[in-house]
Amino acid sequence: MLSASISNDTAFHPSTFILLGIPGMQDQHLWAAIPFCSMYILALVGNGTILYAIVKERALHKPMYLFLCLLSITDLVLCSTTLPKMLTIFWFKSHKISYHGCLTQMFFVHTAFATESAVLLAMAFDRYVAICRPLHYTSILNGMVIGKIGLASVIRGLLFVFPFVILIERLPFCGHHVIPHTYCEHMGIARLACASIKPNTIYGLTVALSVTGMDVVLIATSYGLILRAVLHLPSKDAQFRAFSTCGAHICVILVFYVPAFFSFLTHRFGHRVPPRVHIVLANLYLLLPPVLNPLVYGINTRQIRLRILDFFMGRR
Repeated sequence: MLSASISNDTAFHPSTFILLGIPGMQDQHLWAAIPFCSMYILALVGNGTILYAIVKERALHKPMYLFLCLLSITDLVLCSTTLPKMLTIFWFKSHKISYHGCLTQMFFVHTAFATESAVLLAMAFDRYVAICRPLHYTSILNGMVIGKIGLASVIRGLLFVFPFVILIERLPFCGHHVIPHTYCEHMGIARLACASIKPNTIYGLTVALSVTGMDVVLIATSYGLILRAVLHLPSKDAQFRAFSTCGAHICVILVFYVPAFFSFLTHRFGHRVPPRVHIVLANLYLLLPPVLNPLVYGINTRQIRLRILDFFMGRR
């Protein structure tokens, strides 16, 4: 009787899952780890340097750069939730992950992604206020307001993602426990269940549309208002200067959303796309923003460039 109870409990919630890695490329895992590891190191160094430069340089203690701090912190969380485990799979063949460890990774991956989307929206609002309400910029976006926006971004992510954990917890797992992926994500876990996952699918699409989709709409609205304001400026030179302050943010938006939407569309509609392509894309949209965002802002911001040079030349 006791053994039957243990068997049923194990069938309902397995003790471990197996992360397969990149399907069809298991023989190349050792070599595939090299570019991923290099990108992870670049992300850690780049975002760490951005945080150091902004903390040390008083001229950068402005709303735009405080939001950039939030972005860098989110980027570090985003890549650090997946890359260490992926590298252990590739290098040490450590495919096992505990059930609760898998749910924890899923929770942080989706929360960090939703939070980064909210931070990008906040940065679009920052650009709108700076260009369309320049006289009220510092009064609207003071330190208290920025702190509340950052907290709201995190809380929103937590509130929308926590139901994923509840939806997974209600599912029984009575078949195989192999996830054909390098990390745990909501639908990847749900598809292993031997029960209907319709609520998971509906809620996942709802979150994608109401969180990420709404953020994109609001960002586009902000830039529509910015464009209208800039085109009313009296000179071409003034228009160029106004647009140039948005260049880095627009690049960061494209780096974040284009790979994410491309991965989403190929996952939903690209049924003929090989599984390994899905997995590589899913990893890139979590890794490219943390790698490229520091480069974009480092190149476009003179104070950050100078502070980085001072750091490497020992002038602290």
